[in-house]
Amino acid sequence: MTARLDPPHAPDRSRAQPAGGARSGRTSRAARLAERVADAEYAAAWRLVRGLPPGPAFGAFRIGADLATRQDGAGVRQLRANLARVVPSASAAQLDVLVRDGMRSYARYWCETFRLPTMDLADVHASVDPFLTGREPFLEALEAGRGVVFAVPHSGNWDVAGVWLVETLRRLGRPPAFTTVAQRLRPESLYRRFVAYRESLGFEVVAAEDGSAAHRALIRRLRAGGIVCLVADRDITGTGVEVQFLGEQARFPAGPARLAALTGALLMPAYPHFSPDGWQVPIAEPVTVGDGSRLRTGESRAAVAEATQAIADEFGRLIARAPADWHALQPIWTADHVRGEVVR
Repeated sequence: MTARLDPPHAPDRSRAQPAGGARSGRTSRAARLAERVADAEYAAAWRLVRGLPPGPAFGAFRIGADLATRQDGAGVRQLRANLARVVPSASAAQLDVLVRDGMRSYARYWCETFRLPTMDLADVHASVDPFLTGREPFLEALEAGRGVVFAVPHSGNWDVAGVWLVETLRRLGRPPAFTTVAQRLRPESLYRRFVAYRESLGFEVVAAEDGSAAHRALIRRLRAGGIVCLVADRDITGTGVEVQFLGEQARFPAGPARLAALTGALLMPAYPHFSPDGWQVPIAEPVTVGDGSRLRTGESRAAVAEATQAIADEFGRLIARAPADWHALQPIWTADHVRGEVVR
C-alpha cells in the first residue's frame, strides 16, 4: 500500500532560481550543475548497489546512516523533534537510540530501493504476505467492484508494499497496477528515472504538477474499481486540513478523504514498516467518509475534515508501533513550520 504525494523518500533536489542579473546566471548554472550531479549519483547507485552482495551493501548504508546521525544535520534534528512527539516518555538517551535506529531504517529503505529491481518480486510478495494484516475489507471491496484509497505515511519501504499489492491483484485475476502521485524532481531526467523504476514494478505514477489531469487519472482508477495509494502525513501544498496529530496541531492533505468521498471508494490507512529480516504492513479499519455528491457544501467539507482527522488518529496509533520506521525528516507539526527552523 503506497503512494506518496511527494517522491517517496526522495530528497528534493530542486533549486530556486532568482530572476535577473549576472548573479542569477551564476546561480542558475550552479543549480543545473547540482542537478546533473544528483542525477549521476542516483544512476551510479542503481548500477553499483544492486551488484553488491547484500551484506556489504546494507553494511555500507548503515555506516552512512550512523555517520549522518553523528553529524546531526537539519534532517536528523527534525527527526529527533518528530520522534519526541511519538514517544514523549523517552529519555534523552532513549531518544538518541531511536534517532539512530530511524536513520538506519531510512538508509535501509534506500539500499532496498536500489536493489529491488534485481529481486524476485514473487519472493518479495511471499515475504510480505504473512505479515500484512487487516486486508479483509480491501479484498471485499475488490470483490464488490469498489475502489480503494490507501493512505500511508512516509515509512518503511512503500515500494515493497506496492509490489505486494500488484502481485496480489495479479493473482486475483485483476489488472496488476495501481495509481499513485509524485512531485516532479529536478532535473527531469532524475524524475523520469524514479518514474521508470516504479512503473517497472507495476505502479502508475502521475505528476502532482499535472493538476486536473492527475486528478482525472485518480478518479478514473477508483471508478473502475481500482486502487489509489497516497502519502498523507505531510501537507506540502499548504492547503490541507487542520488536524490534531499526537496531541499537537498539524495539517494533513485532504486528497485521500476527498477522493473517497467523490468516488465512494473505501478509505484505509496503512503503515508499511520493517521487521529485522523482512517487512510488515498493518492496515487499519476503514475510515468512514461522507457522500461526496455535494462536495462543495459545508456538510461535505466537514465530512472530509473528519475523515482526515481519523487518518491522523490511525497514523498516530500505527507509528507508535514502530516509530523508528517513520521517516519524518521534515517538519510535520504547525509549530515547527511557524518557527521556520528545526527544533534542537
